[in-house]
Amino acid sequence: MPWQSRATDLPQLLGLHGGREIFLAACSACHGTQGEGTPQYIAGFEQPDTFPHFNKCDESEGENTRDWTAQVRDGGPKRGNSQIMPAFGSVLNAEQINEVVKYLRSLCTEPAWPPGELNVPRALITDKAFPESEWVLTTALNAQRAPGIANELESENAVGSRSELSVSVPIDWVAQPGGPMFGGLGDVTTGFSHVLFSHLNQGPGPLYGDTGSILALQGQITWATGNAAKGLGAGETQLGAYAMYDLVLPERMFLELQPGGELPLHTYNLPRSVFLNAAFGRSLNQGMGFGRMWVPMVEVTANRNLAPGALTDWDVMPEFEVTLNTRQNVRMALGYLLPVNDTADRPQQVMLYFEWDWADGGLFAE
Repeated sequence: MPWQSRATDLPQLLGLHGGREIFLAACSACHGTQGEGTPQYIAGFEQPDTFPHFNKCDESEGENTRDWTAQVRDGGPKRGNSQIMPAFGSVLNAEQINEVVKYLRSLCTEPAWPPGELNVPRALITDKAFPESEWVLTTALNAQRAPGIANELESENAVGSRSELSVSVPIDWVAQPGGPMFGGLGDVTTGFSHVLFSHLNQGPGPLYGDTGSILALQGQITWATGNAAKGLGAGETQLGAYAMYDLVLPERMFLELQPGGELPLHTYNLPRSVFLNAAFGRSLNQGMGFGRMWVPMVEVTANRNLAPGALTDWDVMPEFEVTLNTRQNVRMALGYLLPVNDTADRPQQVMLYFEWDWADGGLFAE
C-alpha cells in the first residue's frame, strides 16, 4: 500500500529540509498536496473517521502541535488514531519532524481560528477562554458539617471559529433541617462566549517553547428552575457576565483569570455579587513529553456580595488533571476546596470532574 512504502522505502528523507519539501515527499501520497486528503482510488485505502484534512481550519486549528508531533514520530496509535498512519521517527530526525508539523499548521489560512496551543487545561472552577465542543460532569461533596452533593452536567458547543454556546444543568442533593436529604434540579444556566483576542508565539519545538494569550467574554442567564425552598437554586433569575484571560507561559506553565459578576433581576431577593477566579498550573507528560498528561494546579477564588458590611470569601484548592485515554480527549480532575475565611459556614469540599471532548473522538476511544 502507498502509506507503507512511504514509511519504509524512503531513507533519502533524511537529506530533506523544509516542511513543504518533506511533506510532499513523505506525506502527500495519502494527505494530498494541500493537506486535503488523497482520493481513495489513488491512495488505495478508505479514509478512517479520524483522517485529518489539514486545510480545513475547523478540523486542524484546535489541535495541539505536541499531538501532531507525536503521531508523525510514533504513528497514529500514539494518539489512539488509525494504524494506517505510519511512524516516521526512524526516517526523519527531530528537526525535520518539527519542520513538517509547522508546515501542516500553516495550511489553515484563516487567522480567526485560535491555535490549539492556547487551549490550556481545564480547572475545576475557573473557566477558560478557548471555545470547545465537550461534555463535562462536575461533582462537589461536602467533607464537613451537613452532607451535600452538587452535580453539574455542562454541554459546550463551539460555534464557528471563536464562539461557544453552553448549557449547565445542576442536579443537587441537600440536607434538610431535621430530615433526610432532598435531591432535584437546580437553576439551569445558558451562556454564550466569544474570543476577542488570541496570539501565539511558537517556540522552536513542541514541548516547552510556546507562549501566548487568549481573551474571551461570556454572558449568561441563570434561570430559576430549582426549588429554592428546598435549597435547590436561588429562586430568582440572574444575569451574569465575565471575562476569561489565559496566559501560556514558558515550560508549559499557564495562568487562567476569570473576573465577573452576577445581577439578580429582582435585587430585593438576592444581592449583586462579583468574583475573581484564578488557576495556575503546569502540564507534564510521560513518554519523553508525548504520553499521558498530568497537570498539577492550584486555584484561588474570591467572592463578594455587593451589600453593606459584606466580606470577601476566599478559597484555595490544590488539584490535578490527568488524561484517561491514549487520544487524550477524556480526562478527569480531582481537588480539595479549602475555605480561607468564614469557615464556620462554608465547608471544605472534595471536587472532581470528568471531561469528554467529543469533537476529538468517542467516549471510549483508545
